[in-house]
Amino acid sequence: MAETRDVVELILRDHRRMEDLFRLMRSVEADRAAALREFADLLIAHARAEEAEVYPALKRYKKIDDEEVEHGEEEHEEGNKALLELLEVGEAGEVGSEEWDEKLEALVEAVTHHADEEERTILNGARENVATERREELGEAFLAERGRQLKAGCGTLENVRALVGS
Repeated sequence: MAETRDVVELILRDHRRMEDLFRLMRSVEADRAAALREFADLLIAHARAEEAEVYPALKRYKKIDDEEVEHGEEEHEEGNKALLELLEVGEAGEVGSEEWDEKLEALVEAVTHHADEEERTILNGARENVATERREELGEAFLAERGRQLKAGCGTLENVRALVGS
């Protein structure tokens, strides 16, 4: 895939990777626990980078609805709570159990709903109203923050518990 710095494309790429990881977490043939670990890191790093670097910048554009951006942040919290519940089931060694499947589907629903809404409202708005150069600047900032989060092990059970508790 061609290297891009456009924040819209970077966010969309993360969304597609999350979908791939959902498929792995559902597969009896995959290493579901490893897929969950990768997913947890990606989800938390992605959301933290959006909230730190992307959402505040997009709120400055008149044609991008502030309420949609704030709603996106609320949906991140819902996703974090659903992730925490699945991580706790995984930690208990119950990967693949009925409870695992239930918690996974709740997570899939929360994250898929958010990604769909974000793509239709916030990202389309950014694509239409934010200059390419500015989207690339935001992409650089998004990647830097996302990288910092990943390096810090942001998707650990302890960290997700702290995020949900705060």
